[in-house]
Amino acid sequence: MKEKNFSASRRSFLKSTLTLPVALAAAPSLFTQSARAATATGADALPRRQLGKGGPQVTMLCMGGMMSALSPDYIDIAWSMGIRYFDTADCYIKGESERIFARWLAKYPERRKEIFLVSKDHPHKGPEQLLEMIDKRLAACGTTYLDAFYIHGLGPREYGDDSLNWPKSDAYRKVAEQLKSSGKVKMVGFSCHDGHLTDYLNAAAQGGFIDIIMLAYNPFYPKGGPLDKALDACHQAGIGLVAMKTMRSTKDVPKRLPELDKLGITTHQAVLQSAWSDPRISVVCNMIDNVDQMTSSTDAARNYKEPLTFAQMELLRETLFAGRRTMCTGCPACEEASKQTPFAFQDIARFVTYYEQDGNVEAKEYYQALAAEHRDTSRVDLAGLREGCHFKTDYPEIIRRAERYFA
Repeated sequence: MKEKNFSASRRSFLKSTLTLPVALAAAPSLFTQSARAATATGADALPRRQLGKGGPQVTMLCMGGMMSALSPDYIDIAWSMGIRYFDTADCYIKGESERIFARWLAKYPERRKEIFLVSKDHPHKGPEQLLEMIDKRLAACGTTYLDAFYIHGLGPREYGDDSLNWPKSDAYRKVAEQLKSSGKVKMVGFSCHDGHLTDYLNAAAQGGFIDIIMLAYNPFYPKGGPLDKALDACHQAGIGLVAMKTMRSTKDVPKRLPELDKLGITTHQAVLQSAWSDPRISVVCNMIDNVDQMTSSTDAARNYKEPLTFAQMELLRETLFAGRRTMCTGCPACEEASKQTPFAFQDIARFVTYYEQDGNVEAKEYYQALAAEHRDTSRVDLAGLREGCHFKTDYPEIIRRAERYFA
């Protein structure tokens, strides 16, 4: 009964505000009281899954650390709703994200051992640079160890073609061994939303030393295709797989469908449950912009009982495909096209998504940091990209918006 009453109070709080920046501006005392009440009420941790063969049991939902709503009080609410897995990076919110987690841990040092905390960095000089970076990440996060430490956004455009071999290289293996033997890091891996994702996954499976990978994931990839086989290889190698970008196709999708009402879930919750329906996926990392989304996502985790059926997945796929999207969350056609052209259409679509959906004004800096050849559309068939994409992502319109927003 206590949990039900608390859920109702959260929804009541949201009647006046859905996003935390607005709430803090309009009524900071109300937000503070709500956060304290949430902490005091405290639900049990969300259901857990095994993270790879050698990893711990972790909550099946992770809260990302890139949203503007992030604050120690906001993390309090996430904790109260059962989230014990948190993701941050050196560059999120211009470096402020890690420091927010540090302030939260300073308030509740006893909680450090109860959470799984991840951060990331950009070793442009090679994996060995991680050995220099780890102490800065620990200091920024206010902790003596990270549960996982990633190379951030692994891909040839940022790290060079040689990075395709890093997940199976002796150099990265030795770095991983040193990081873990030092006690500063428990798991070593990388995040990836690049068109060469399957290549990096296969390299990691071959290398045999990567512990964890966070990858751009949607549940509608072709079964038996290259990505499916790469996921199998990683799973069999004991690598923990964390899905990200999973909710990027849902912004303009109807929230309710009669067939899903029977399950007591919205379409947004169904997308989360569709990812958990893949037994190889341990965790979904979700950028939760407000308490309403947090309630929806944590309810989806608590209510997940069994995989969605094929018919339910097909209905969800058709519903998502009919909606307006600003990025492909990953399909073989777009991945293959990205290997054939220097034009960074996937990155640009992602930056537009960050700007439009998240209000992230730093997206302009990301766009302008691209090399000229990566923004040059003169030799690109944008309409062809749109027609080839399994999600029919409207690249011609997205690129027009990017040039208007960022040029």
